[in-house]
Amino acid sequence: MFRSLKKIGVDIPPWVILASVLILVPIFLFWTIQNIHKQKEQMVLLLLEKGAALIRSFEAGTRTGMMGMMGMHGGRFQLQNLLMETAQQPDIVHLIVTDSRGRILAHNDPSRIGGIYGEKLDLEEVARSDDIRYRQVGDRPGGREVFEVFRRFSPTTVLMGRRNGPMGAPRRHNVPPDFRELKGESDRIIFVGMDMTSLEEARRADNRHTMIMAAILLLIGFTGIFMVFLAQAYRTTRTSLTRIKAFSDNVVENMPIGLVAVDGEGKIASFNQAAESLLNVSAREVLGKKGEEVLPGALWGITNELRKKPRILDGELDCSLGGDRVLPLDVSASVLRGQDGGTWGHLILFRDLSEVRDLKREIERSRRLASLGRLAAGVAHEIRNPLSSIKGFATYFRDRYRENPEDQATADIMIQEVERLNRVITQLLDFARPVTLQKRRISLHSVIQHSLKMVEQQAEHKGIRIDAELSARVNEAWMDPDRINQVLLNLYLNAIEAMEGGGTLSVKVGLDEDDRVTIVVSDTGVGIREEDLAHVFDPYFTTRSSGTGLGLAIVHKIIETHGGEVRVESEKGKGTKVTVVLPTDTPPTRKE
Repeated sequence: MFRSLKKIGVDIPPWVILASVLILVPIFLFWTIQNIHKQKEQMVLLLLEKGAALIRSFEAGTRTGMMGMMGMHGGRFQLQNLLMETAQQPDIVHLIVTDSRGRILAHNDPSRIGGIYGEKLDLEEVARSDDIRYRQVGDRPGGREVFEVFRRFSPTTVLMGRRNGPMGAPRRHNVPPDFRELKGESDRIIFVGMDMTSLEEARRADNRHTMIMAAILLLIGFTGIFMVFLAQAYRTTRTSLTRIKAFSDNVVENMPIGLVAVDGEGKIASFNQAAESLLNVSAREVLGKKGEEVLPGALWGITNELRKKPRILDGELDCSLGGDRVLPLDVSASVLRGQDGGTWGHLILFRDLSEVRDLKREIERSRRLASLGRLAAGVAHEIRNPLSSIKGFATYFRDRYRENPEDQATADIMIQEVERLNRVITQLLDFARPVTLQKRRISLHSVIQHSLKMVEQQAEHKGIRIDAELSARVNEAWMDPDRINQVLLNLYLNAIEAMEGGGTLSVKVGLDEDDRVTIVVSDTGVGIREEDLAHVFDPYFTTRSSGTGLGLAIVHKIIETHGGEVRVESEKGKGTKVTVVLPTDTPPTRKE
């Protein structure tokens, strides 16, 4: 069966069949059992109502007979005769009246009068209640199942309450002997036994019908499930190609690298979002057009090479996008072939290499600086020893020739120059030495306010106003306070020296879109030329005659060690802005 279904495109998993069985079978089984149980309840209710009606009818007959006998003044009402006549009705197996001890007072079989009946029942409790009760017993002589209804027998309840005398007192009558026996009716019990044979046969027929209907409905349910899967398989077959196309289009559209597909006629067949972003052109403008008309020449030239020699091409090229913009690309291209081996077109994949090249330049720069630092450290150690001797001799001559002001001034100049040279060597050693950090949780606001306090007098002397904007979102940070203070002082001093005629030194602290700490130090000084911006972090590069060119290089090294970055923006004559970005690191978890 499953093989034939697979041939027509219907593949129903086994778990579906199992799940259908586990769901449908209990449902229809429960429905069948409920119906059978309901039919049994209806049969019991029917027999119970019939038995109750017979009891009420027998009680009414008893009352009528008693009243007739009372009118005859001395007549005798025979309860046994009435009971036997009533028991002649169809489906009545027995009709019995007993007292609360089970002694049979009347029976449709006179031979059983005086015997005991209902030993297993609490007859005294039954005799105290008017509730209808029932049970199912076996009729041993007839071998039949008997449905028996029983309750307290009270035929004279209505009769004894009629024809009250004066002042509401009941009248007294001459009661016939049998009637006197029933005056203790509060402890009499009547049993009506009914034959269940016909009803049981009808119920069994209904049960069979119910089970047959359940089987038919179960079959219809399985057929319905099969038809649903058949329709689903048909629908899936119709839509599979559409979904595959939609999926492949979505993959192509959201690829992180640019993709251009050219058909056999040289027209653009696919152009994804990354290609739009890199080439700065919309897909609506290029789809369906000739590739040589809309693609940059360097990129289109790859397809010409593929036509000459079909193979996979990989390489880097500089793609001119108009004007002065040149985009470095890493390109891979190949030929698209059909199942018959024919050429369908060409596929070109490319990605931007700008960040990669910047990273390579940064790595190369770091290598150069490392080599220069090692060289500088060795030279600095060699220079410091002679400097100490020169400073010692200059101090000696200054103290010895105090009477000669000209010689003393010469010695002071020598000492100052030696000290300046020693400071340069110290900065050089700091730059060459690996930066070690002593990170701890600090209040960044306190560090910035402390560093501004250190340059406050120098700024006031030059007429420079200090403006600090500290965000409440940033206060505590995990970093080295001494190194950050060194970074800030270098930036402040550079800004102050750039504003000889006064201006504004601004410090702004906040968070960027990645929740990293940003410290922006800006001034309104002379600014930096555009061609010099690429070299501001190079050691010994400076635009001031008195500068050493190591300040920003040290700043860059400290921030880089913190895992951050430094960006410089400047415009000649309008000022400079330095942005320090630091990660919001968290302290390591202490192990107990």
